[in-house]
Amino acid sequence: MTYATRPFHAPGRRAYTGASPKPGATVSHDARIETLEFKVAHLERGLQELSDLIYRQQQQLDAQASRLRQLAERREASDTADAAPSFEVPPHY
Repeated sequence: MTYATRPFHAPGRRAYTGASPKPGATVSHDARIETLEFKVAHLERGLQELSDLIYRQQQQLDAQASRLRQLAERREASDTADAAPSFEVPPHY
């Protein structure tokens, strides 16, 4: 399975770039924890959005599969009806 190299970006939303402090800069533990919490919150929101999208797509697939079954049954019934005509040929033919 291949994963896209770009992060998920919902239309109308700015993508999080994950900017990190410059190398060699001293950062307090509180700032690092806050940055990690921000990243986790962002990832959780993205995960929820993707989960909702997959749920909606599954509902659409289920509806399409149901419709396809209905159409297949109608066609099968139609083919059966065409095999045996419902009218009789007049005797003079």
